[in-house]
Amino acid sequence: MAQLAVAAGYDVVVSNSRGPETLAELTAELGPKARAATAVEAAQAGDIVVVSVPFKAYPELPVKELAGKVVLDTNNYYAQRDGDFPAIDSGETTSAELEQKYLAGSHLVKVFNNINFKHLAALPRPAGAADRSALTIAGDDASAKQTTTEFLDAIGYDTYDVGPLSESWRFEPNTPAYGIPYGGYADSDSTPAGVDAIKTAVDAAKR
Repeated sequence: MAQLAVAAGYDVVVSNSRGPETLAELTAELGPKARAATAVEAAQAGDIVVVSVPFKAYPELPVKELAGKVVLDTNNYYAQRDGDFPAIDSGETTSAELEQKYLAGSHLVKVFNNINFKHLAALPRPAGAADRSALTIAGDDASAKQTTTEFLDAIGYDTYDVGPLSESWRFEPNTPAYGIPYGGYADSDSTPAGVDAIKTAVDAAKR
């Protein structure tokens, strides 16, 4: 994702749980438009902030620094890794809604969670290309979704808006839209999937 953003002209700040010094090789590869920082510093720096952590770690996100920001939530809930969240298991809420509740001052958009990173890197196409793929989004803030749509367009993707965060379960693990349209999560071969293909997959989801 950082590579795509840099290629589209964005300035990128990357962080991880191990410290900025461990990202020197990555930032050197990304070039002068990228730098490494702590998670708090990255949250402060970004207008658009991508959050990609194990779901169970979301209560460790920097709430104050993310306030007012568009937060792109790539996270997925896996009970075997994250422990049981009965409210999610029962369908009462979604993982994205829980994160939005925690990040009450931010504008969260669920995106990037249902595509393998190799496919994400392989499938960007120029606007209007016949084989341009679409990515799913869900969010409760229209302005944040518009910002996300513009970002996706810049990095080479169309957008399929699934609706509010309460509908984000439609492209989470064990649904037809999770990985499969782009070639599957384990498959190294990428398959372009346009808006119509993504809509069909999303509509086929059952809870």
